Amino acid sequence: MAEKRVNKVVLAYSGGLDTSIILKWLQTTYGCEVVTFTADLGQGEELGPARDKALLMGIKPENIFIEDVREEFVRDYVFPMFRANAHYEGVYLLGTSIARPLIAKKQIEIAEKVGADAVSHGATGKGNDQVRFELGYYALKPDITIIAPWREWDLTSRTKLLEFAELNQIPIAKDKRGEAPFSVDANLLHASSEGKVLEDPAVEVPDYVYSRTIGPENAPDKVTTISIDFAKGDAVAINGEAMSPATILAKLNALGRDNGIGRLDLVENRFVGMKSRGMYETPGGTILAVAHRGIESITLDRGAGHLKDELMPKYAELIYNGFWFSPEREMLQALIDHSQAAVTGRVTLKLYKGNCWVIGRESPYSLYDQDLVTFEEGAVAYDHRDAQGFIRLNALRLRTLGMRKRKMGV
Repeated sequence: MAEKRVNKVVLAYSGGLDTSIILKWLQTTYGCEVVTFTADLGQGEELGPARDKALLMGIKPENIFIEDVREEFVRDYVFPMFRANAHYEGVYLLGTSIARPLIAKKQIEIAEKVGADAVSHGATGKGNDQVRFELGYYALKPDITIIAPWREWDLTSRTKLLEFAELNQIPIAKDKRGEAPFSVDANLLHASSEGKVLEDPAVEVPDYVYSRTIGPENAPDKVTTISIDFAKGDAVAINGEAMSPATILAKLNALGRDNGIGRLDLVENRFVGMKSRGMYETPGGTILAVAHRGIESITLDRGAGHLKDELMPKYAELIYNGFWFSPEREMLQALIDHSQAAVTGRVTLKLYKGNCWVIGRESPYSLYDQDLVTFEEGAVAYDHRDAQGFIRLNALRLRTLGMRKRKMGV
């Protein structure tokens, strides 16, 4: 039984079987009014059925919220993260992690609008998403009540879930009656798959798991050459054509998919303490990350770039663990954004059979000086003889240590 009286709850609702079961469970367990929120994050699914399913389950039309947040998602969450070159544990581009704070923000906004006193999500008690959602809720509305059904109910098996659905006349698709071979989370940045057939890290991911990319071995035997324009660290055009943030990512996704780019088989360390194996497909994000590094290579000062690289693991970990709304993430973001003031220009890349590499970069603010680096003699402010003093000064402590070792007979 519910311990706290709840009058109205905003549920993060996909329209699928699990969140439909949660919807009915909230109604029967808490006796409360349920408001559904469905976000179009570019997951590639038709969202009309989510509205129809909610109506079928007795949700009032005014309590059904479906919102296209693709542009906001890329502009305000994905792009700021990519300015930092963020990779969790060196490889993961954080596609699931970065979507959760936006969903949490929208749920809280709706809760304020409709006067709800609670929010709910469908994350399980073993995963990272429960943490990400709930840290977001508490950061934005400290006194909110949170209902996490997977931590409360006794529907602990697929059989019990299906029995609950049948008892409450919740439609069950034929392909949902058996246990799913793996779970999928998708948005405009990526698709992730984990569980069941993927749980043994020694076994190769089956071909049927992939949904966003063709196999590199099946990609065309032809190089695709593209250019990406950047302004202050954000991509603004592809092949000279200006596009909105979400349109750019969608276009890069198509290019990455066709060239077999962006697959990642990863065993990661979850925030809750366990290791998990997942398969991630981030075709457009992989290209964007390589291109952003390329434009930074000529526009970012060495000290600034190296400092960013030192801070990046911390920044990535904050996002992975759900601390998007924390003051430390915001402080790091201010530093990162400041570093991007001159990160403007064009990067040219080649895409081929799962690979993506930079072949050219140019910027009106480039720090690259061809006169300085050329092997040809030129009228430049660099005297080779200056290097001798530079080296001797840097060698001073090493020479001092060397003399001490000689005295010690080491």
